[in-house]
Amino acid sequence: MSNFFQTQNDQVYAMSDEPIKIAILAMGGEGGGVLADWVVDLGEHNGCFAQTTSVPGVAQRTGATIYYVELFPGANAPDRRVPVLSQAPLPGDVDIVLASELMEAGRAVQRGFVTPERTTLISSTHRVYSIAEKSAMGDGRVNSQDLLAQAKNAARQFFRFDMEKAAENTGSVISSVLFGALSGAGVLPFNRRQFEETIARGGVGVAPSLKAFDVGFNCVRDGEQLDVASPASLGNPFTRIQTAGLHPRVAPLVARVNQLPDDVATLAVEGVRRLIDYQDPEYAGLYLDRLDALATTSGGNDRLLQIETARHLALWMSFEDSIRVADLKSRGSRFERVQDEVRRKPDQVLHIEEYMHPRLEEICETLPAALGRWLARPHWANRLARRFTRSGRRIKTSSISGFMLLYGLSRLRRWRRGTLRYQLENVRIEDWLARVRRLAAIDPAVAVEAIRCQRLVKGYSDTHARGLKNFETLMAAVDRHQERISVLTLRELRDAALADEHGLELQAGLTRHALDV
Repeated sequence: MSNFFQTQNDQVYAMSDEPIKIAILAMGGEGGGVLADWVVDLGEHNGCFAQTTSVPGVAQRTGATIYYVELFPGANAPDRRVPVLSQAPLPGDVDIVLASELMEAGRAVQRGFVTPERTTLISSTHRVYSIAEKSAMGDGRVNSQDLLAQAKNAARQFFRFDMEKAAENTGSVISSVLFGALSGAGVLPFNRRQFEETIARGGVGVAPSLKAFDVGFNCVRDGEQLDVASPASLGNPFTRIQTAGLHPRVAPLVARVNQLPDDVATLAVEGVRRLIDYQDPEYAGLYLDRLDALATTSGGNDRLLQIETARHLALWMSFEDSIRVADLKSRGSRFERVQDEVRRKPDQVLHIEEYMHPRLEEICETLPAALGRWLARPHWANRLARRFTRSGRRIKTSSISGFMLLYGLSRLRRWRRGTLRYQLENVRIEDWLARVRRLAAIDPAVAVEAIRCQRLVKGYSDTHARGLKNFETLMAAVDRHQERISVLTLRELRDAALADEHGLELQAGLTRHALDV
């Protein structure tokens, strides 16, 4: 960083031939542009030449916009020449990096903007998952603890805390908290009063911005470094649930869960809640029946096998059909969440538009089983229906007509058991559980890996179809070679299927282990 500094009157600077170089990484709606403008205004009103440029990201979470600011001292000196400032940050040549989210801090480290010799990194510790993380076949999330460790090692100084929470608590946005953290870090030659005067000159949202600024400033000055908390261990003791006062259809289910081992019950109670919400108490009862059936078979009392079955069986039984998708999109909680995410103000009108592209297969699977099978056959009705599914539809769920369309579809839940999709999934689940019981009698550890293969079957529409194809390919190989397939081999093949939705890596793995015949 350049060597200019303030005297006690905050006016006189030692001259330097190097600017202060600041990179700001922020997503849309987080005020990154406002933050960059504040830094420029701060410098220009306090004796610096200042310049800002920006490189927009491709989309909300495929890449943030990078704002680059350079501050050069001496603008108020009569004999000082106007400097030529850079247009973009260069790896290894950035003094301060401000990141609105933890992954963006990781991106800055990856691109070489953060170096241990000179860079001060200031970042929020909250996460907004990227498109690559969300679209992965398996758990594509980058470990937050790893991101923090890399950032700590890469930076000269690393200031971090949950700035999203601070912004929400103060009714402001992350940019105000970041500006306060920048002031508190003491890496710019300006005092707090000069920072606050910059916000006041903006004239918009001054009060909440100053409040958020104060939180950011104090968190850094007080040394509040709040790293991401590790997930709670599933080994925590299960607290038995009292059945008194529960609905008569729910109380027996809770009583059955209370009889399970603690580590199994911890997951099973969440499975029961999920399936009651998905369908009804009787469907949750079927879930517990399936868990009990596994426990009574040879090898089925393996604790890890029971835990993994409780988790993955609940996920598969709550498969995402068109009824479920419509239900989730028409819930009041979803509208509230969207309003919170866009920070809608009381006087603003919010429109929500969904892009729906159901395939003919989804239409057939939502119909009663006999009618769905008939429509799926290649004849005149199939060809006619397929013509109407070639292009997607835009449905405005914030309008009465759009909302009623999805709400009406979600109400078909009571007839879900008669749909073609339910019958297909029910057969697949029973086949999967029967296979697991056979494997448990041979080797419970292999049965655990087979249970975890459920991760391949997820999502909706094309995503579900591709995952199901990989799952069926892998399970066919397991059925052919169940006596000799090992834990490590099955785990490797599952990971290969998760890494490539088109199944090429899976097929290569099957060939390598001679399991494709």
